[in-house]
Amino acid sequence: MRKKTPFVSVLVAFLLVIAACGGNGGGEGSTTAPPGTGESPDTTEGSETPEAPSGDPIVVGGTLALTGPLGPTGVIHQIAGELFVDRLNEAGGLLGRPVEWRLLDDESDGARIAELYEQLISQDGVDLIIGPYATPNILAAMPVAERHGFVLPQHTAVLAPALTYACQFPGWSIGPEPNVFIPNQLADALDSLGGDISTVGLVTNEGGSTSFVSYGSPDDPDDAATVTVLPERGYEIVADIPYPIGNTEWGPVATELRDADPDIVVVNGLGVEANGLIEAMGQLDYSPPMMFALFPAPGAVLGLGDAAEGLLSVSIFEPNEPILEAMDPEVREITEEFSARVEEEGLPYTAFETQAAASWNTWEILTQAVEGVGEIDHQAMCDYLHENGADLTFAGQVEFDPASNNFWPTNQVLKQVQDGDWLVVWPEDVAVSELRGPAG
Repeated sequence: MRKKTPFVSVLVAFLLVIAACGGNGGGEGSTTAPPGTGESPDTTEGSETPEAPSGDPIVVGGTLALTGPLGPTGVIHQIAGELFVDRLNEAGGLLGRPVEWRLLDDESDGARIAELYEQLISQDGVDLIIGPYATPNILAAMPVAERHGFVLPQHTAVLAPALTYACQFPGWSIGPEPNVFIPNQLADALDSLGGDISTVGLVTNEGGSTSFVSYGSPDDPDDAATVTVLPERGYEIVADIPYPIGNTEWGPVATELRDADPDIVVVNGLGVEANGLIEAMGQLDYSPPMMFALFPAPGAVLGLGDAAEGLLSVSIFEPNEPILEAMDPEVREITEEFSARVEEEGLPYTAFETQAAASWNTWEILTQAVEGVGEIDHQAMCDYLHENGADLTFAGQVEFDPASNNFWPTNQVLKQVQDGDWLVVWPEDVAVSELRGPAG
């Protein structure tokens, strides 16, 4: 019998909540929990209006890739974070004080990260920090946080073995071994297609987590990863093409893939890199039967239209029905308000999906640590999270074990572009649509 995934457990937990309810340096103050958790303030008709926050603001510092190649994903985290802070302040703030987010543009340049976080802490004197987007950038921010003893909640780093700072806390977890879990989850899905897929073209960004998922740790030659797991599962890798961080020359990669003619192209890359490759393959009148992209910019992919049909990727949340219906009504409110803000910005994809969910989780980790301690004391906040975990709207209750670098069991699923939208297709027991096999 197939075991329930953590994603299923989250849905069950929210159904139980709905049933139970009839139908997540400062001083001491009120302890209103952030919106979306089990301790959210009552916003139903007739409830008391929360007292407005007062006093000096609590300042949260951070950077995001608002420009450069990671910008299409970074802006998702920006809008989600702004929405969270606005709702938090509307609900009474943090410790009774208003929250201000001091956000800097790191321009997708990992070389700037350490300097910017040093500026935020040492010069700007922020009270709290939150991580940037993308594993290499988070790894660059981590030593600064550790040197100053700051808790570092972070959205998206998955290179678990390298995230050794005990007070970094992931808002998106693919478990302590994403290099093993991701290719096995993909192989499970491909196995269900009954032998239609047998050969793989592997394309890898050489930086951070993407390289780790493809090749494992460079310090451990026996480390399992995509290049070992897929062949063990019966899939032949007929092309293995690494590319440098920031690559924009996709023609040679597309040509090599066309010549190898794999049944599926697996792109372990970031942001709009999959877009560049898809467009380059199109210029050669070549389209692989199937394609998987690890961490694409979701809206940018859909902007490709028919060229993106059938593309697979990973997710921790998609606002698909009946997933949305099974969750707390406030989740729909959050997702709808987010979508309205994204539409105002003119972005191509307005859905509150996996990147936004990871951002929301991260803000909840930060604010729950402060509320749990009752003041801004970073060591106490770190200890609190280790002892109590966090109750996350889009992941449920999670625990942080320093022995596994605080990475919790994953709730990752696979999604696929079907008829111009992202739909959860795997595992089968949480899918809202059937996985589609090779095109043509």
